[in-house]
Amino acid sequence: MRKSIISIFFVLMVLPLAFAGGKKDKAAEVPAQETAEVQEAAPAEEAVKEALVVHSAVLNGPTGIPSAYFFENKPDLGGADLEIEVLNGANLELPKLLKGEVQIGVLPVNVAAKAFNSSRAVTALAVIGYGNVYLITTDSNYKSLADLKGKTVAVAGQGATPDYIFQYILGKNNLNIGEDADSVKLDYSTPNAELAAAVISGKFLYAVVPEPFATVATSKTASVKRALNLSDEYGKFNNGKNYPLSLLVANTKFASENKEIVNAYIDAYAQAVEWTNKNPNKAGVLVQKNTLGLMAPIAAKAIPNCAFVCQEIAGERQSIEDFLNIYLSFAAQAIGGKLPSDEFYYSR
Repeated sequence: MRKSIISIFFVLMVLPLAFAGGKKDKAAEVPAQETAEVQEAAPAEEAVKEALVVHSAVLNGPTGIPSAYFFENKPDLGGADLEIEVLNGANLELPKLLKGEVQIGVLPVNVAAKAFNSSRAVTALAVIGYGNVYLITTDSNYKSLADLKGKTVAVAGQGATPDYIFQYILGKNNLNIGEDADSVKLDYSTPNAELAAAVISGKFLYAVVPEPFATVATSKTASVKRALNLSDEYGKFNNGKNYPLSLLVANTKFASENKEIVNAYIDAYAQAVEWTNKNPNKAGVLVQKNTLGLMAPIAAKAIPNCAFVCQEIAGERQSIEDFLNIYLSFAAQAIGGKLPSDEFYYSR
């Protein structure tokens, strides 16, 4: 009996110590675990920030010329890295922008407007190129648009910007389009890249071409001249303003979530444009070196006629809408049937 009492007493003494020891061990382990998790989380967050990469798309050809500067002079995007992909056309770039695979790119104004109207996935950041389309000819007697009556003018890209701008200008000058002797006939049979040679060979007396094709044609022979800068003629009916041809754009979600990076990119692009315009020969070398579709001499000669700018979108809405109204009159579906709403225009 005495032995049983001692055993029970021993158990009663040990149990509280065991429970107390258990609580103490568990309490000690939790803060240690939480501390470890906090210590592990901080480097992970820093790694994510350091690993952020901005994917930018550049279009092969004249539109991509200012971006050649970035291949040799990486812009400061607040710690984010920049990767540049060169694409052969807006049709290849647009799907990547919509999916967010490309965050910042370049699109023609009408393509960007249509993409916004259909998906809201594209935001306009800046106008980066004004009109650079010219009427070229070997006709030494050309003096004015009235001389085109009864003549054939080759235009590359039916339904593209050069086509609609030229038709708009003809209409403003009371010139009809058609087959009769008092009208101007438009021929769309020859691709852009072949028009310079077609004019030089005498296949066409007149052609409407964008840069750098106008530079190619006038560089090959003195018999080809720039008869008209369509931008100058457009300005006569639009308070002296040029029309916007291309836009710096961004994926809408990316732009809304990364304003500091987007703002830094716009600033860097403005610097690239300024350098390009001041250093056409050096820029031409970079264009050829980074295989942007042009040889250095042609790029250098074309730059002064390409109207490269970087005008932030807030001040360009009216010029964009004036231009898009031309599309609404000719082919509304080409811009999604309406002018883009406020959300299309990026705000810092």
